[in-house]
Amino acid sequence: MSPEPTPVLAAGAVCWRMVDGKPRVLVVYRAGHADVSLPKGKVDPGETLPETAVREIREETGLGIVLGAPLGTVEYTLPNGREKVVYYWSAEVNDHDLALAKFTPNDEIASVEWLTIGAVRKKLSYEHDVDVINRFAKRFKAGNARTFPVIAVRHGKAVDPGTWDGQDATRPLLQRGMDQAAGIAKGIAAFAPERIISSTAVRCLSTVAPLSELTGIPVKPTEAISQDAYEEGTSDVPAVIAKRLKRKVGAVLCSHGPVLPRIIAELAARTETEADAQLRRAASLNTGDFTVLHVSLRHPRRGLVAVETHSPA
Repeated sequence: MSPEPTPVLAAGAVCWRMVDGKPRVLVVYRAGHADVSLPKGKVDPGETLPETAVREIREETGLGIVLGAPLGTVEYTLPNGREKVVYYWSAEVNDHDLALAKFTPNDEIASVEWLTIGAVRKKLSYEHDVDVINRFAKRFKAGNARTFPVIAVRHGKAVDPGTWDGQDATRPLLQRGMDQAAGIAKGIAAFAPERIISSTAVRCLSTVAPLSELTGIPVKPTEAISQDAYEEGTSDVPAVIAKRLKRKVGAVLCSHGPVLPRIIAELAARTETEADAQLRRAASLNTGDFTVLHVSLRHPRRGLVAVETHSPA
């Protein structure tokens, strides 16, 4: 018996903006399919899902977007019998990005239109797209449509401590670790962090170096989230998390396997989020993985809006 074919993976977004005090959502009219849908597209080889969503929105609509919190997935069967899974995020579009957008009708997308949520529900051709809009509408009504990300990153694969003669903090990344670091840079950048904070260990600093180069954001090293300080009892995770919640801007925290559960537990406690199985899984990262924890700008102490974890492409 032949194995089941792997699903086709795709990613997209509910692009929204405020007009006269109400949200408008972007839909696309697809010429080839003769339908109305949310913008999305298939994952290219070597891409993370967040990276795909940003690229596809730009290609289909001309918009450069920043991903907000995820809106879950939809699954359906293609005409050829293969399953397709589409991952969606919300993405608020500001006036500046809208002014820069240049949409050109093409063979795939005939036109785009901004509509009220009610009008979008009526226009969309597929019920699964309406489900995504309903998820967004529920989040908007709760006051949680606007969020900022705290992105916890575990360093890439490093030289084994048993084979390293120097201090543990000086262990470098293996080639696999360098590949992991390069593979997550665009995926993290999709959430537009404004700060990159790293343990002082070489393996952490090297992991966020490609992200820093891509975004132009300098890396701020700190012992507060280093493994050495954690094991010595001199780390200061609470202060780091408190500052991030006070500033309310996206930030990357690159640290170590033993420290990351403490970082995420502290964020959960300060946002009054129940420490459930999902959060525990989000804290148990493999090397090179990253977890995005979405905090509500309006209600930061009413629980995290969403949590998602990604691996290197």
